Amino acid sequence: MIKLIASDLDGTLLLNGAQDLPEEMFDLIPRLKKAGILFAAASGRQYANMRRLFAPVVSDMAFICENGALVVKDDKILYQEIFDSDLMKDIIQAVNEKEGAEYSCSTKDFYYIQPKTEEYYNLLKNVVKCDCKVIKGVEEITLPCLKMAVYEPAGVTDECIKYWQNRFSDRCKVVTSGTVWIDFIPFQTNKAIGLRTLQDMYGIAADECIAFGDEYNDIEMLQAVKYSFAMTHSKPGVRASADFEAEREEPVLEAILQSEGNIEKIPLTPARR
Repeated sequence: MIKLIASDLDGTLLLNGAQDLPEEMFDLIPRLKKAGILFAAASGRQYANMRRLFAPVVSDMAFICENGALVVKDDKILYQEIFDSDLMKDIIQAVNEKEGAEYSCSTKDFYYIQPKTEEYYNLLKNVVKCDCKVIKGVEEITLPCLKMAVYEPAGVTDECIKYWQNRFSDRCKVVTSGTVWIDFIPFQTNKAIGLRTLQDMYGIAADECIAFGDEYNDIEMLQAVKYSFAMTHSKPGVRASADFEAEREEPVLEAILQSEGNIEKIPLTPARR
């Protein structure tokens, strides 16, 4: 029986660049809780932003934030991983040297940003609706960093990801997160760490869990559960890490509720290899 469902946001629950959740989720999440199934949003996004997205149902769910560096339930921190400060400074210096590139430095409650353009500030503040603190230099960063991300306005091309991997892949994981973001994550940090934090806390086994994702920063989470779903638009490497695929997540959640948590009763589409 299913007891825990972990879901990525951008490209999974939030399709085609959407910044608001499908309305069905505000009905599904309380019903999952009533059925004894914990829903956890798992994203590279900050906690404040995720909490705002799920505002009507925050008490019914858990949050795996910053690609697993922060896990929160009932507004209490269950797990937190701190990013290396020297590495943070080196990434910021590299961003400052690279034309067009921007960065965000995540803390528990907000992003430190040093916008080169009004476009970037507007994207984070008014489109994605993140809590941000604008700074003039790295010396103004006083709170622990949880994750670094780089924004590439022209899109994350193969050449672009190779550039950042060549600079930093010997010191941390460098992975794509959507079409314009690159995440820099400590080797020991991933969404599966957050998932296991919840599994341990609630005594839930891997074969009682489902995960949904679409990007390379979801792979560890997909591999940490028995029932993993890649979205149909996922890259081949992501689908190869999943058991099944789905065009949308909400119908699968509804089917799980209708089957009373017995996923074996549901007809599923195997992931393409």
